[in-house]
Amino acid sequence: MTSDATTAAARRDPRLHFPLQPDERVLELCRRHWLYLWPRMALMTLFALVPTVLMAVLVAKTAGLSGTPGLIFWIAALVWLAYWAVRLFLNWYRYHNDIWVITNQRIVDSTKTSPFRMKMSTADLVNIQDMTVERNGILRTMFDYGDIVCQTAADVQEFRLAGIPHPAEVQLLVDRERDLERGRSR
Repeated sequence: MTSDATTAAARRDPRLHFPLQPDERVLELCRRHWLYLWPRMALMTLFALVPTVLMAVLVAKTAGLSGTPGLIFWIAALVWLAYWAVRLFLNWYRYHNDIWVITNQRIVDSTKTSPFRMKMSTADLVNIQDMTVERNGILRTMFDYGDIVCQTAADVQEFRLAGIPHPAEVQLLVDRERDLERGRSR
């Protein structure tokens, strides 16, 4: 293996679906707060199970779960549950693949809504001019999550890290690394 191939392999972080630049290291990997995943998963599970159970009880009391009515019910129930299983998987997939990566050189906003669709935006730390933490509401205050809005000198001037845990700590990390990166570039 050549040294270039070794360097390229070393620049791949298994948690990321993009390569890192030379001399770049991951400082923080952020996902939305767990409140964006688990309540929705519970609600979707209820949408899947409650109608299925109600229909099973209704069919069992009227026509019975054996014979043709039972076969029709079980096929419809399997299709219904398969639909909701796919939705649950995609919800989980989106949550785990909607990430913000803070490195010593940039902030990366990477979103994969499906295995076939990815959107990635980056902002160099030296281009970040201003950062604001937004945390409104009882849940966001109790569970310490919120948004960080970064104003940049780029064409798209607003870069938003939405719903991340401990936003003030993340803002402090970005401020510190931005100042270090600006000092290195001078």
